Amino acid sequence: QVHLVESGGGLVQPGGSLRLSCAAPSLLFSDFNMSWHRRAPGKEREMVAGISRFGTTTNYADSVKGRFIISRDNAKNMVYLHMNDLKPEDLAAYYCTAVALGRPIYWGQGTQVAVSS
Repeated sequence: QVHLVESGGGLVQPGGSLRLSCAAPSLLFSDFNMSWHRRAPGKEREMVAGISRFGTTTNYADSVKGRFIISRDNAKNMVYLHMNDLKPEDLAAYYCTAVALGRPIYWGQGTQVAVSS
């Protein structure tokens, strides 16, 4: 059974930074593209950032481009989301996913990010 475990969420002031981490110890990690999604209260779930199997390609939602950076460490089976210049609209539950054939097939339980002064 595949487990993805997110951590690093919390409360931060506008303009602040957080780093989310996702551990995937039971996954053949380098076989998968990885992505982060989020769901804000009352909104549809959206993909925030994605990264290819060996980290050579990344893509971002327009809403976070230039502020968020996705990275991965295949030796540690870890993927990260570095979030800078956080805004109140970034408040959401953030989920790590493993992607196959263009679709997320494994999901973590999520970590909550709140942005408030």
